[in-house]
Amino acid sequence: MIITNFKRASVFTVMAFVALAGMSSCGSKEKEDKDDKDSVAVIPVFSLKKDVLPSVLKIPGELTPYQQVDLYAKVSSFVKKVYVDVGSEVKQGQLLISMEAPEINSQLAEAKSRIKTQEAVLTASQANFDRLYQTSKTPGTISGNDIDQAKARKNSDEAQLEAAKSAYQAVQANLAYLEIRAPFDGVVSARNTNPGAYVGPTGKGSDQPLLVLQQQKKLRLVVSVPEAYSGILKEKNEVNFTVQSMPGHKFTAHVNRMAGSLDSKLRSERLEMDVINNDKILLPGMYAEVTMNLAPADSAFVIPKTALVMSTEKIFVIRVTNNKAEWVDVRKGREADGKVEVYGNLKTGDQMIISANDEIRDGEPVKKK
Repeated sequence: MIITNFKRASVFTVMAFVALAGMSSCGSKEKEDKDDKDSVAVIPVFSLKKDVLPSVLKIPGELTPYQQVDLYAKVSSFVKKVYVDVGSEVKQGQLLISMEAPEINSQLAEAKSRIKTQEAVLTASQANFDRLYQTSKTPGTISGNDIDQAKARKNSDEAQLEAAKSAYQAVQANLAYLEIRAPFDGVVSARNTNPGAYVGPTGKGSDQPLLVLQQQKKLRLVVSVPEAYSGILKEKNEVNFTVQSMPGHKFTAHVNRMAGSLDSKLRSERLEMDVINNDKILLPGMYAEVTMNLAPADSAFVIPKTALVMSTEKIFVIRVTNNKAEWVDVRKGREADGKVEVYGNLKTGDQMIISANDEIRDGEPVKKK
C-alpha cells in the first residue's frame, strides 16, 4: 500500500515538473518575441525641406599691376643717359632713357644727300620735257616718241625723289627710337641697364628689358574660382580681402571682369577686381585671402552634413519609408555651417535619418524618433 502511494506521488511530481517546464517555455518565447520587437533601432529623423544655403567662399588671390610693360631698345645703340631708377614715379610721355647711334646720323645725312641729288635730277628732266614739249608745238620739229621718252624719264625721276624722301623718313624715325618714353603713368619696378651699355633688338643687350614700368595706383586682384561656384558669381559682386603684411586691415573690391570660361588645367574661372591704391600701401605680387559671400538664385534640399553618407562606392542619404531604411543616391552641392545641398530623387517632407552611416543597411527595419 505504501508502495502504491509512492508511485502515485511520483507521477504527480513528474506532471508538475512538466507543467512548470511548459509554463517556463511559454514565458521564454514571449520574452524572445518582446526582445525581437525591442531590438528594432530607434533613430532620430527630420523632415526634408528646401532652403537657400548662403555660403562664404575663401580662396587665395594675387595682386597684379593694372598695367605693366617691359621696355626694350628698338634699334642697336648705346645707352647715353638713364633718367630714372627703381621706384621712380613717371608720367606718360616722360623721357626715361636716351641712346645714341652714330651710324644712324650717317644714314640720315646720306638719305638727305640722296634727296638733294634726286631733286636736281628731277629738275633737269623736267626742264628737258618742258623744252621738247614747247618745241613740238611747231609741226615737224620733234617726234612724238622723243616727247614720250622725256615724259617717262621725268616721271621716273619723280618716283625716285619720293623714294628718297621715304628713306629719309625711315632713318629719321629710327632717331625717335633712340628715346624711350613712358607709355603711361606708373612706377619703375626694375632697371637692367646703365650708361654706355650696348643694347638692341638682338644680341646680349636684349636678354632683359631695359626698364619695367608698372601702374601701381590701380591694381588687379586676380582669383580663380572653382567650377562649382562659377555659375553663382556675377559682376559687381562685392568681395573682401586681406594681405599678410596688414592682417587687421580689410579691403573691399567688386568683381569687374569674368573670363566666361574655365581654365583647362585648374577647372576654374578667372575673376578680376579693380583695386584703387592711391596711397600705394598694396604692392603688386602680394597674395591676398579673398572672402566672397555667395547666395544661389534657387533653393535646394539642405540637410545636416551628418545625414550625408560618402562611402567609397556612392554618396547617399537614408530615408525612412514604411519603417524601413531606404538608401537614396544623391549628388552633393555646396556646403556651409555644417549643412550641405543635395540633389536626387527626393521630395519635401521625406523623413531623413539625421546621423546616417553605411551600417544602417538598405531595407533594415527602423523606428522613427
